[in-house]
Amino acid sequence: MRRIKFIQKVIIGAIMIILAFFAYLYPPINNRLAWRVDLALTYLRGMVKPPNGIPTPLPQPTLTSAPTTTFTPIPTRTATPPGPTSTPLPSLTPFPAQVSLPAPAYERQDLNNCGPATLAMDLRFFGWKGNQTDISKIIRPGQDDRNVTAEELAYYVRNYVGWLNIEYRMGGTVDTLRKFLASGFPVMIEEGTLVDKPYWPNDDQWAGHYLLLIGYDDPTQTFEVQDSYHEAIKSVSYAGTEKNWQAFNHVYILVFLPNQSKMIQGLFGEDWNVDTNRQHALDATRAVTKEEPKNGFAWFNLGTNLVYFDSYAEAALAYDNARNAGLPQRMLLYQFGPYFAYFNAARYDDLLTLTNYILQLPSHPSSEEAWLWHGWALYRKGDRAGAQGDFEMALIENPHSKDAQYALDFLKNNP
Repeated sequence: MRRIKFIQKVIIGAIMIILAFFAYLYPPINNRLAWRVDLALTYLRGMVKPPNGIPTPLPQPTLTSAPTTTFTPIPTRTATPPGPTSTPLPSLTPFPAQVSLPAPAYERQDLNNCGPATLAMDLRFFGWKGNQTDISKIIRPGQDDRNVTAEELAYYVRNYVGWLNIEYRMGGTVDTLRKFLASGFPVMIEEGTLVDKPYWPNDDQWAGHYLLLIGYDDPTQTFEVQDSYHEAIKSVSYAGTEKNWQAFNHVYILVFLPNQSKMIQGLFGEDWNVDTNRQHALDATRAVTKEEPKNGFAWFNLGTNLVYFDSYAEAALAYDNARNAGLPQRMLLYQFGPYFAYFNAARYDDLLTLTNYILQLPSHPSSEEAWLWHGWALYRKGDRAGAQGDFEMALIENPHSKDAQYALDFLKNNP
């Protein structure tokens, strides 16, 4: 009798597990539970191997000040996509003291989905009818992917919302944001922020996050913001925005209608040309590194702007200084300039060190970018089999990754 009861309990338990599994796969239940499961697994991984900060560079000559070389933009590069030339519009300064644009329908983000959710709200301002899932299934098909870049957001709009235009630039200022808002355009930015709870022991709780700015108020020195994680409308200070925004090279993203292109070009002014904009950003970050030589974000931005001009060796030195100054644990989940710099500067051991660090981070056991660049470092060190395995992992993480597919094709065509 006891044996029969025991078998019955085992069968009932197995049935309950199977039912729970299939219930978890049901989208409404999965949406409620997935982030809790992710949080629990992340914390367990962190308990097994708590991460420290981003590794400092291997012994190399490091910069004691910002590079002094003048980098001339390549004249053949143009804004992407190129548009008609136009006479710049008259300056809007002094701006109105207060601006509040109509708030598009709010969308609370799914797990790690602030980029698609924020872009969805921006597109809705212009009449788009989709949601964050429409965007993420194209540019973020894996739930473990913690971030999408401005390039990926622009790719989605240009290829899947063809009746709207999008541009992004670096090196924005508070006045840049006020200028576009005063002209009737919401502005997306990416910033660094602190999450509300630790995800593992010794977690520094820093993360990247997108915001949609829809207004400003000079008397209170605040922006009006739609935040896909916290709340539909909130106020953030000019000073706080400037401080948090620095971690992402002061990137700003504009969506607009095709018939507004001339107006947008006029508002961008010289920064409509992508090379000119990057030269401005490079000059600005160089100045900050001189004024604040221990500012890790400033050095990181300098490296990123140097990478844009293919100045890889000097970019690698700038990234060295950023790492020595100290960077958040999750920094390389969002920006990948160091991978380009160290690879092209033939510093493969540094590249392996950084990509290994990211692949072992508790919150991100998968990263298509880390797998890809880890593979390229192995390839340059003569390990073709290891490189192929990494490239295949990158393609598994993101089946839409053209970079991973290119890497695999490269190995196939270059035996």
